[in-house]
Amino acid sequence: MRHVLNTSGPIPTAPVDESQVIEGSPQAGSRALAAVAGAEVGVWEMTPGTSTDVEIDEVFVVLSGSATVAFEDGSILTLSPGAAARLHAGDKTTWTVHETLRKIYIA
Repeated sequence: MRHVLNTSGPIPTAPVDESQVIEGSPQAGSRALAAVAGAEVGVWEMTPGTSTDVEIDEVFVVLSGSATVAFEDGSILTLSPGAAARLHAGDKTTWTVHETLRKIYIA
């Protein structure tokens, strides 16, 4: 059976843990869409603000919004619709979301 995966529907969000928030009042959440060969495919969203995170292995493509992701080594990703990126488990990051960011992830 084939299905169209709904990437535009609502995503339940909650405030980001205050110990991770640097600026603003960002909220984040995700919704699983499918499991493929042992990996989860889903849609994730974060509202404007700045917070830290420790990543898991993930590949993603941005659907909408804009953000920058700063890594502990000083490198920075600039994200906008169509951008694809790879995160590695253990990466320490700082996400600054300028416009609500929505991405499809495989993790």
